[in-house]
Amino acid sequence: MKKLLALLLIITANLTIAQDSQDQTLLRLNYEKGATYDVAMEVTQEMGTMMSMGMTINMDIKVLDVKGDVYDSEMKFTKMTMDMLQGGNLISYDSTKSDDELDETGKMMKQQMGPMLSAVIFVKGNNLGEVIEAKVEPTIAGMEDIAKQSNNVIYPKEAIKVGSSWTMTKEEKGMKMDFIYTVKSIINNEIVLDLSGNISGMATGKITGKMEIEKDSGIPVNSLINMDMSVSGQELKSKITMKMGKK
Repeated sequence: MKKLLALLLIITANLTIAQDSQDQTLLRLNYEKGATYDVAMEVTQEMGTMMSMGMTINMDIKVLDVKGDVYDSEMKFTKMTMDMLQGGNLISYDSTKSDDELDETGKMMKQQMGPMLSAVIFVKGNNLGEVIEAKVEPTIAGMEDIAKQSNNVIYPKEAIKVGSSWTMTKEEKGMKMDFIYTVKSIINNEIVLDLSGNISGMATGKITGKMEIEKDSGIPVNSLINMDMSVSGQELKSKITMKMGKK
């Protein structure tokens, strides 16, 4: 009986070690050369009764080349819509509508947004999600910044497991955003992260949200980022949702 119990303990210990090993994984972007990925992003912002804005952006990301840990891709905006209420005035824009379907403010927005929809952003990045280089053809001021800020997570170099945490910092428009990613679960091919963090600089506030990552491809297929902040004494609520998938 003692030998049987000892054998069972050894088997149980080995199974536990094997399970712990399986629960650890390296988060990496495993883009496929020649593949195209669709990204759909929605942004909403509210500043009390003064201003509200809703924007949707659709883009295609085509992977041109993959060499080791580095990939080259091109990004193109395929659709943009915006509805903004400010001071009682409504501004609406939809890139799929013709001039006849747009009002005067919509036509003004079309002139401003049109060049962005015709531009191509070339991005060189690595499998951690870091942007190494970005350029726009034709050159449009600010478009490189959009590419550099488009990543909403950078993966850690070490393997992760449930309970693991790491940080990422972004600086944009005088704001510093410190993100904290914590692994909530790893089930089959899905990794779920909880997001938290702080905002400092020209605005101060808190970050919350979640992210679902496809383990095999490393693609963040669903993400939600909430930012509740104070800007010049005004409360601003921002919500960003993003979906990404292979076409």
